[in-house]
Amino acid sequence: MILKIILPVLLSGIFNLAFSGSMHLVKVKATNKQQRSKIANVAHLETINSKFVTAIVNDHDLKVLKKKFGSKLKIEDSFAVHQHKGKKRPGGGGDEYEFPKGDEKFHTYDEVIADLKNLAEKNKKNVKSFIIGKSIEGRDLMGVKITAGGFSKESKKPAMMLIGTHHAREHLSTEIPLMLAEYFVKKIKTDSAFKSMMENRVVYIVPLLNPDGALHDIQGKKYKMWRKNRRKNKGTDRIGVDLNRNYSYRWGQGGSSKSPGSDVYMGTKPFSEPETKAVKKFIEEHSNIKTMISFHTFSELILYPWGGTYDPVGGQEEKVFKKMATTMAKWNGYKPQQSSDLYVATGDTCDWAFAEHNIFCFTFELTPSSMWSGGFYPGAKVIDSTFKDNIKPVSYLLKYTDDVYKVLK
Repeated sequence: MILKIILPVLLSGIFNLAFSGSMHLVKVKATNKQQRSKIANVAHLETINSKFVTAIVNDHDLKVLKKKFGSKLKIEDSFAVHQHKGKKRPGGGGDEYEFPKGDEKFHTYDEVIADLKNLAEKNKKNVKSFIIGKSIEGRDLMGVKITAGGFSKESKKPAMMLIGTHHAREHLSTEIPLMLAEYFVKKIKTDSAFKSMMENRVVYIVPLLNPDGALHDIQGKKYKMWRKNRRKNKGTDRIGVDLNRNYSYRWGQGGSSKSPGSDVYMGTKPFSEPETKAVKKFIEEHSNIKTMISFHTFSELILYPWGGTYDPVGGQEEKVFKKMATTMAKWNGYKPQQSSDLYVATGDTCDWAFAEHNIFCFTFELTPSSMWSGGFYPGAKVIDSTFKDNIKPVSYLLKYTDDVYKVLK
């Protein structure tokens, strides 16, 4: 009953949503990670407890859930919604691509690009902008590289990479890496000890990996709960691929769907999408990358491999992951854990980065802690506090990027 009362308020009022077709809040009985993993093969899980999971699903995923889970599934609420009919423009400008009223502090695609270019232009000694590729709709995937002491020896400097917004509706995951870029540049200028460290470090930051989906999610100044990119899948009217299920390591072995209509659709093959292909190429060309954070929302978690199997990483590497995650969690108050303790999800960024390139990669699930605290759309009020909560954790990872094993000493 509580869910039935709260959901329409959250989704129709506070979030100002607009969808195509119907959306459904479902609750599915699940008492362990194995049961949760079976559900995750169909839908993205929004909340998890010891007895059940909840998810907000479209008509397609509801049909599959009904078939697979029958009596274990309960529909808490359903609501008819509509899609914005405005014509897509190239780029991402104009009132059509502004955030809903009250959330204007979040950055649109054009604003992200402008801020990155401006940061590089005003800080030429310490910052360079770069483009790792283009999105499925042809938008630049832009980032900045930050260091001190010049870029002539960049390839020999240990590097940390920060990536935001694999998933379109997770707009807070754009803001945090963007703000961290500005923070690091300012700190180089004002903190001599930090500047000295940055003479032997590089930070690569790509704040907005899924610009097409992010723009679609705010088109018409209405949120749409959109997760995927905007690929037009052949042979169907279904749109989009889940970019964080499209990496190659253990691709398609659980926690993702083969159906283009699913929110966790894995794509036709690993790296089928230009966005993930761009990440792959960039990392392959930068063997100096030793640590990495993939920013997401929500749940306030620090996750580490493996996500694609219940098995632990093992050895000294597992000790490093646990030590670093536990330490970082002391500062931001998040819960540290192996990703698959939630449920198995394959084809994700961090599993691939660690398995293929030995990059110590963490997934930060940012504020809020739950759907009932704002979910994917917590409001602009959380931006500053979430950034402050994560300065020390990210700075800690940067400090040990030259040798992560030092945390065990």
